[in-house]
Amino acid sequence: MTTPFPFTAVVGQDDLRLALLLNAVSPAVGGVLVRGEKGTAKSTAVRSLSALLPEVAVVPGCRFSCDPASPDPSCPDGPHEAGSGAHRPARMVELPVGASEDRLVGALDIERALAEGVKAFEPGLLADAHRGILYVDEVNLLHDHLVDLLLDAAAMGASYVEREGVSVRHAARFLLVGTMNPEEGELRPQLLDRFGLTVEVAASREPDQRVEVVRRRLAYDDDPAGFAARWAGEEAAVRQRIVAARELLPQVRLGDGALRQIAATCAAFEVDGMRADIVMARTATALAAWAGRTDVLAEDVRQAALLALPHRRRRNPFDAPGLDEDKLDRTLEEFSGESPDDDPDPDGPGGGGGGPAPDAGPQGGGDTGARPEEGDGGEPQPSGAGAGEQPAARATEPFRTKALSVPGIGEGAAGRRSRARTEHGRTTGARRPRGALTKLHLAATVQAAAPHQRARGRSGPGLVIRRDDLRQAAREGREGNLVLFVVDASGSMAARQRMSAVKGAVLSLLLDAYQRRDKVGLVTFRGSAADVALPPTSSVDAAAARLESLPTGGRTPLAAGLLKAHEVLRVERLRDPARRALVVVVTDGRATGGPEPVALAGRAARLFAAEQVASVVVDCESGPVRLGLAGQLAAELGGTAVTLDELRADAIAGLVKDVQGTSRRAA
Repeated sequence: MTTPFPFTAVVGQDDLRLALLLNAVSPAVGGVLVRGEKGTAKSTAVRSLSALLPEVAVVPGCRFSCDPASPDPSCPDGPHEAGSGAHRPARMVELPVGASEDRLVGALDIERALAEGVKAFEPGLLADAHRGILYVDEVNLLHDHLVDLLLDAAAMGASYVEREGVSVRHAARFLLVGTMNPEEGELRPQLLDRFGLTVEVAASREPDQRVEVVRRRLAYDDDPAGFAARWAGEEAAVRQRIVAARELLPQVRLGDGALRQIAATCAAFEVDGMRADIVMARTATALAAWAGRTDVLAEDVRQAALLALPHRRRRNPFDAPGLDEDKLDRTLEEFSGESPDDDPDPDGPGGGGGGPAPDAGPQGGGDTGARPEEGDGGEPQPSGAGAGEQPAARATEPFRTKALSVPGIGEGAAGRRSRARTEHGRTTGARRPRGALTKLHLAATVQAAAPHQRARGRSGPGLVIRRDDLRQAAREGREGNLVLFVVDASGSMAARQRMSAVKGAVLSLLLDAYQRRDKVGLVTFRGSAADVALPPTSSVDAAAARLESLPTGGRTPLAAGLLKAHEVLRVERLRDPARRALVVVVTDGRATGGPEPVALAGRAARLFAAEQVASVVVDCESGPVRLGLAGQLAAELGGTAVTLDELRADAIAGLVKDVQGTSRRAA
């Protein structure tokens, strides 16, 4: 077995370590979501936590980790007699992003259930994680149907598996820990709210700290066991402190004054629902127990807010997480008075030395710095930028758009945009199973078996089922698509009012793409060439940031923009051949630079038409004299054009319906 990197050897990342330790003290806090750039020890810290957790008592031989002191009466391996049981280390179970539903919740042997009436159940990862940690790396890339199952299990503390009238239920209470890189996409709000705490992590910019990170990592890689042995003392001390804090936790007093501060803080930051209040209360209590105190202080409430609220105050995917700490301090100060029923704390809000120890986290809290994809540097600059470059125009307020969809039926990744054949959705028919049977079509199975009952010697009430009789349900759902924006950023688009409207419209479509679980990409062209401002990604807020900072100016290399977009689609088909694309070209149709630029752009557009790529041209031409070049471009693409003045939610919806009709006629 591989020796894990010691938890106490992680350099820096105080907020991350504190959040994990608070959940170890009080699993009721509800887990941790770790957000940050790649290479910041997110996974290393999470995987090392399990070694610090106290052992758990289990019923010997129970596959569902029942507590011998109070065994689950509905355990599939039960019933169990109460007893002393056996002890084992707490588990940390990893859920792969590409896991199947059966791997997560477990699988029933449908064939045996139908033919023999036997509930043959193989537990899944939810059963393995019961009373331990369920860790999801890249949780933002998890398929929607797995997210739904996680939400149900986390809410009910149990997992249900039901197949054609045969059901199994078992307890599934676990500490949910997820890590993610925001550049690769955001989480659904429902799952985001399910994490008790969130922390933002980033690599240190201090040379001395970076040197220490490298030194420790190299030492661990050279001799994992020896490196872990050198940190055994610190690991044992933290483990003992967790045990002591757990024992103290029931004695911690959460007074009315602290509760009023919690409620006022959640109200001031306009978080939805009441889960934030409950999580803050549990976190503040765990902070006090970790510090060895039996009273919750104002500093505990402040630290709890910094950990529990940033991810709950986002109103749309383009909002960066974080809290206004000045506003937080004003709110806590305003509601700092004790109620008449409370005994005043003699040490005051800052007394008693009750903050977390230096190895657990800072005294004031969370990392609310800039998102990695929104930093000051690293923005790709379009080729050919020169003296004619205009400053970036600010986008107008985004609006709600109606659904865009790609024609036909695809087989892409699960999403909410276009029709697709999926494992989840409404049943449209039946087929013979390819591999293991997962979704039984009962009527089709019975119909296939019925003609053979006499020949098979059936004598009892049950059907005689053979493997060849089984039928898999064919289902239709929705898929996510690749929405590729091709934006003209040349001098002809530099009019500030026009570019602001264009950016507002694209921003609205990006918001729709976030809600429909699409990938998005952004190609811009100006000057002498085109650039991929953002390769296809699930991070629509990264696309919004690149769009917001997009400058304009220079010539109009329309053909280069189309050819660059065509190359992006070609590469993306190799990476994800099942994902279909919708191309949105935002331009006035002009083309300048080089010999015959308009004709060259037409030839580039016909590449999309030949491959039947669904496309929309947003005509940004303005003024009393219109050349109609955008309409000509749309015809070459095999798509439809709409003027900028018509770029509204209802106009967009009608436009894409026209695109669908055009594509069907072409097919």
